[in-house]
Amino acid sequence: MLNNQYDTTKIGGQHQPNRIFSSSGFHIDVPLFCALVLLSLVGLAILYSSSGQDVDSIIKQLVRLAIAFVAMFAIAQIPPHIIRYWAPLSFGIGMILLIAVLLVGESGKGAQRWLNFGFFRFQPSEFMKLAVPLMVAWYLAEHTLPPRLKQVIISTIVILVPTWLIAKQPDLGTSLLICASGVFVLLLAGLSWRIISSVVVLAIPLAWAVWEFGMHTYQRNRVLTFLNPENDPLGSGYHIIQSKIAI
Repeated sequence: MLNNQYDTTKIGGQHQPNRIFSSSGFHIDVPLFCALVLLSLVGLAILYSSSGQDVDSIIKQLVRLAIAFVAMFAIAQIPPHIIRYWAPLSFGIGMILLIAVLLVGESGKGAQRWLNFGFFRFQPSEFMKLAVPLMVAWYLAEHTLPPRLKQVIISTIVILVPTWLIAKQPDLGTSLLICASGVFVLLLAGLSWRIISSVVVLAIPLAWAVWEFGMHTYQRNRVLTFLNPENDPLGSGYHIIQSKIAI
């Protein structure tokens, strides 16, 4: 059966079903769960092939997957209003930690991404993978949907500030991932095509400026290698080519 506390989302004044299954108080998004299981199976198959049929590596990965799914099921039982309540505080804590990384963070392999607490190291950018989209969703939920230009601008600032702080570490991959997660929240909020087209037009010169002045040489080389790994098949492009072969 469907539980009214979890099964609808208010969009534009109307309640939309989000296909949450509830049985005896246990809540799970069935389509999302099936997609995750499918992706996990594909990953295990690729790992089995690339590791030379190493059963031990498969068992270790299965243990990690089991822990991850248990954590996912546990978090899925948290009522959405509780997650919504903690979103601003989580984002604020994450921002403080990102600033702390730039000031007193531990460096390693040319990057300053970790906070050392003595008995463990913590990478705040991983925490922001959840905090940024949650914060954008919380802010948009406080206003009428679809979002107006003012809400889009403020949401963009919420996305770009942590993205910039993470890119400064430098960690281009994680910063782009976090930026994309926030942008997807905006798109799912019903962003108008007029605003989307305007952003795309503005993004073209911005992308050029970032490429010329905001990226390190090794980061530009990684992008070029990703686009054309055949230029250096035995060097920087080797792993990309092998991953294509594995798939």
